[in-house]
Amino acid sequence: MTKETKMAKSDTADIMAAFEAYKQANDTRLAEVESKGASDPLTDERLARIDRRLEALTLKMARPDAPAAIDPAHDELRETWARYLRTGDESGLARLEVKSLNTGSGAEGGHVAPPELDRLIEARLMASSPMRQIATVRRTSAGVYRKPVGLGAEAQWIGETAARPVTDVAGLDLLEFPAGELYAMPAATQTLLEDAYADIDAWLADEVEIAFAAQESAAFVSGNGVGRPKGFLTYDIVNDASHVWGKVGSVPGDFTDEDAADQLIDLIYAPKSRFRANGRFVMNRRTVSAIRKLKDADGRYLWQPGTGGEPSTVKGYPVTEIEDMPDIGEDNVAIAFGDFRRFYLIADRQGARVLRDPFSAKPYVLFYTTKRVGGGVQNFDAVKVMVF
Repeated sequence: MTKETKMAKSDTADIMAAFEAYKQANDTRLAEVESKGASDPLTDERLARIDRRLEALTLKMARPDAPAAIDPAHDELRETWARYLRTGDESGLARLEVKSLNTGSGAEGGHVAPPELDRLIEARLMASSPMRQIATVRRTSAGVYRKPVGLGAEAQWIGETAARPVTDVAGLDLLEFPAGELYAMPAATQTLLEDAYADIDAWLADEVEIAFAAQESAAFVSGNGVGRPKGFLTYDIVNDASHVWGKVGSVPGDFTDEDAADQLIDLIYAPKSRFRANGRFVMNRRTVSAIRKLKDADGRYLWQPGTGGEPSTVKGYPVTEIEDMPDIGEDNVAIAFGDFRRFYLIADRQGARVLRDPFSAKPYVLFYTTKRVGGGVQNFDAVKVMVF
């Protein structure tokens, strides 16, 4: 048995033990509320403590594997690129045809990063961005990613020799996902840059990940689409009974009602069956904490911990925690459910750019790093949301 296998089994045992303790504490709280009209503060404190422990274990189990390291071979491009980052020597970059100025002013020019660094940045973002893990990600060389979508065509039964009239066509919709520019400006000391053992590409990818991931996550949920991706909660949200293409359908929710578990079932069955097969819940950790306390009509908890590296589930469907989702509150969209792979598209424009600036913040060297990302809903039928 490998060390990794032993650790996975230990983590699984820990999370199951924590969940059993959580259920016992919550059952005690419910019994106190039923008999006394209120729960004991000590019981509430114990439940909150176990909840935090369960949260930490769940996040640990769901954490993706570290991305594979890039090839350490020092080919001509890597050596030339490393020399530019460490010393500012640009002489080899033009010869290798990786220099590319943007369409703005010359002062904002930069060099297109080698494919290895571009892939390393994307791998780090994939590991740290829940939305990138569940949505469709496309790479493009254009500033705007365009996707034609058929809105359906009428079909008819016909005899073997009968005439075949033209059927009605509902039409096409051209979805456009313009790329917004995201930038970060990590700083390094000259000592770090002169250290031959320091992996500058890995350092730059780490620094950029921290800055990019938070901005991306917020934009994919609530971005206004102006110079950034359009978040799925900024589209028009309508009651699912009046849902049409271009809007996001919703069902009502109120967890103060006794039928809270039934409301989640309504949300699960709001999307069509073909979108439930790969369906998942999306919510923030505070909403997860509220759902952990809910039971079905048979007294079984709706939330179950994930084991063996699998995510936790609600009613058998995996849960993805995105902190930028709103909390439960009046008129808030706190929960989404459906097939996010078919629902949301992220368009990455190839080629991160890096401009080395040793002058603006002496004695530090700044690395003005930009990446262009777009995003938006590509299938308005695939996901439904719950409005509280």
